[in-house]
Amino acid sequence: MNIAVILAGGVGNRLGMSKPKQFLKVAGKTVFEHTVDAFQKHNKIDEIFVVMHASYVHDAEDMVMKNNWTKVKKVLNGGSERYESSLAAINACQDKNANLIFHDAVRPLVSERIIDDVVAALEKYDAVDVAVPAVDTIIALDESKKFIKDIPNRNYLNRGQTPQGFKFNVIKDAYNVALQDPNFTATDDCGIVRKYLSDISVYVVEGEERNVKLTYPEDIYLLDKLFQLKSATLSDAIDLHDLKNKVMVVFGGNSGIGKDMVEIAQRYGAKAYAFSRSATGTDIVAFNSVESALKKVFEVERRIDYVVNSAAILNKEPLMHLDADTIKRIIDINYFGMVNVTRAAYAYVRESKGQILHFTSSSYTRGRAYYSLYSSTKAAVVNFVQAMAEEWEEDGIRTNCINPQRTKTPMRVANFGVEPDNTLLKSEDVAVVSLKTLLSGFTGEVVDVKIK
Repeated sequence: MNIAVILAGGVGNRLGMSKPKQFLKVAGKTVFEHTVDAFQKHNKIDEIFVVMHASYVHDAEDMVMKNNWTKVKKVLNGGSERYESSLAAINACQDKNANLIFHDAVRPLVSERIIDDVVAALEKYDAVDVAVPAVDTIIALDESKKFIKDIPNRNYLNRGQTPQGFKFNVIKDAYNVALQDPNFTATDDCGIVRKYLSDISVYVVEGEERNVKLTYPEDIYLLDKLFQLKSATLSDAIDLHDLKNKVMVVFGGNSGIGKDMVEIAQRYGAKAYAFSRSATGTDIVAFNSVESALKKVFEVERRIDYVVNSAAILNKEPLMHLDADTIKRIIDINYFGMVNVTRAAYAYVRESKGQILHFTSSSYTRGRAYYSLYSSTKAAVVNFVQAMAEEWEEDGIRTNCINPQRTKTPMRVANFGVEPDNTLLKSEDVAVVSLKTLLSGFTGEVVDVKIK
């Protein structure tokens, strides 16, 4: 039993705001909701305990109902100190064989990979921390706090994050000993284990820079930007054999990544259908054309689980060299076509609780000279996907996008010519990641695919 403990007892004094920082909104939800969602959606988390400041327990309970967080089993009153909130969760745990995984409610960008690694580490170790290397030089001050006393070797210094995981009996025993100490002070749970159970080794899982903690007012703006650039990490446990009997429709499925997705999915037993302008006369710019394609598949299969749009065009030319018709065509296919596919797919994926998948480009984070329209429409894909994921979450529809680095496709070859193969992704590899994304629980995510 893996129990996530969301520590939300803080009141956010350093932010200087009237409400606790976990209730501030970023990317359409409160920070608290983003954090609980990460554990609710993780397939290795069995239960969730929320420890909330006593004045806001009812707010937390309302959010549990509104978000249908089925894994949240307890909403507990927190204490004035962090350790009191941790202790509340320990005392509330009835399963003495459980793993308790403590996480700050104000770290909403914790990744699936970090949670995976913490859970996996608890199979071997009694206590687990998460940390990232200290990139700045750390200086130790003297008692006056005005002069340098020591400069520790940075190679051995890390910045601690959460989650922190423990076997129940270990963290319980550590607190039992700690509470007998009249001079007891603590900043986190790993510190308590290290100080009071010195024979227990604390294993360290690699953290991530984006797993930031909301502490100061400036962090709100940082979090907002990080959510825009958020990328997901797929679990190695996702098995393509789970595609068997799934029904998938791919627009732009006659070449490149779309074609590879269809062929690979079919090899794993999926019922995959490809539509394109060249092969089937399907033009995503025409809503009726998209609607007709989906209807044909539904009439045969009586369901559609996944709708994928990999259609796009790129003209690598200066803007002033493009005529009005070409400009319109680029925007129509890369943006308006995406909207058409999404609208037409709605009824089908709502019924199947399925997923819509689009493709962005690594150029979405910064416009590129000579293909300004392509890079800007791909930035729009990310914004659109994140918005629709939020808008349709209550319908059970998942919406994501794939962000591949430079990939060897007919479109790229036509625009960039011959490039060394070792500098490009294979379209088959991008297709595999895309299919695994369809099988994931992600929604509103940008899934990066990078050259290893």
